[in-house]
Amino acid sequence: MSEQTIALVTGANQGIGFEIAAGLGALGWSVGIGDRDPERQQDAVARLRADGADAFPVPIDVTDDASVAAAAHRLEERVGRLDVLVNNAGATGGWPQNPTTLDLDSVRVAVETNVFGMMRVTNAMLPLLRRSAHPRIVNQSSHVGSLTLQTTPGVELGEISGAYAPTKTYLNAVTIQYVKELAGTDILINNACPGYVATELTDFQGLRTPLQGAAIAIKLATLPDDGPTGQLFDDDGVVPW
Repeated sequence: MSEQTIALVTGANQGIGFEIAAGLGALGWSVGIGDRDPERQQDAVARLRADGADAFPVPIDVTDDASVAAAAHRLEERVGRLDVLVNNAGATGGWPQNPTTLDLDSVRVAVETNVFGMMRVTNAMLPLLRRSAHPRIVNQSSHVGSLTLQTTPGVELGEISGAYAPTKTYLNAVTIQYVKELAGTDILINNACPGYVATELTDFQGLRTPLQGAAIAIKLATLPDDGPTGQLFDDDGVVPW
């Protein structure tokens, strides 16, 4: 009998994160629902369990060192390893985001969550991931983080984004450095572009559903051992950095 796969999805109480957790749970995985809001977290866990998923709460604030360390300790005690980490938690930094008038505190919020949060969680979970036979890390990125797309004439990526878009570019750049450092290990690390999804993060203005947005992260979380690493993907394939 094969060992049950263990996953952690941050920012999983709603939207894309919830659908990622639901998709992985439907595969028979045990899924940690990472979130900093206890009430929303418990509601998400209850809904997932009602649908037959093996979901459990992992209280975590990705912007807080102590909270992330506690989450890693919780997983250590509960399951002793981690097979898949999905760094989904994110923040926009508020709108509008014209760089000439941008409140730098808004930038700090976006960087702290979207970049430092990913690094903080990844570093804390790496000892658990190293115990997995098939470790995977999926970072939630965006098409707006692609410098290639941002500078390609005719490509429409929405309004000016002096905070959110650059954090995704930073996330992409840091991911490449993780891939370099972890070369030679079994850990596959890739970034996902869910598209413009109608969630609380976009004030429900997106063109895609959370279920559609979750598909690429689920695909990257379930890559075979000979799958790609160090790339940016959407539903259609590789996205240029």
